[in-house]
Amino acid sequence: MTSPSLELQGVVVARLKAYPGLTDLIDGRVFDRVRADAAYPYVSWGPEQAISGDADGITGFDITIQIDAWSQKVGLPEVKRVAEQVRLALTEQELELKDNALVLLEHRQTRILPEPDGLTSHAAIEFAAFIEQP
Repeated sequence: MTSPSLELQGVVVARLKAYPGLTDLIDGRVFDRVRADAAYPYVSWGPEQAISGDADGITGFDITIQIDAWSQKVGLPEVKRVAEQVRLALTEQELELKDNALVLLEHRQTRILPEPDGLTSHAAIEFAAFIEQP
């Protein structure tokens, strides 16, 4: 039996790497651990949380994920463009899991965060999912 959060991460990363509007901007640079020499812009897997939500004999999980977008271009336009393409990549078409059932995946919020180095722009794009496990 596959972990719902692990399976979700796999399909999300695959979608982000294949989504044309996003690959045009980041050239497939999607990381769960960012290399020190990674070129900008890129996206990375941020914090996640999985909470059991079992009811009426159904094993379910409320999962919150954060995808982080990073840019070092002057200003915010590039990081905002990347963030919007992340949102579209994960909401325009349904994602399909092989072992579990993705009941819901929705965009919750996008936050634009200045980084302390004064050079890097950061967008935190948050999604909520509900997954049923057989």
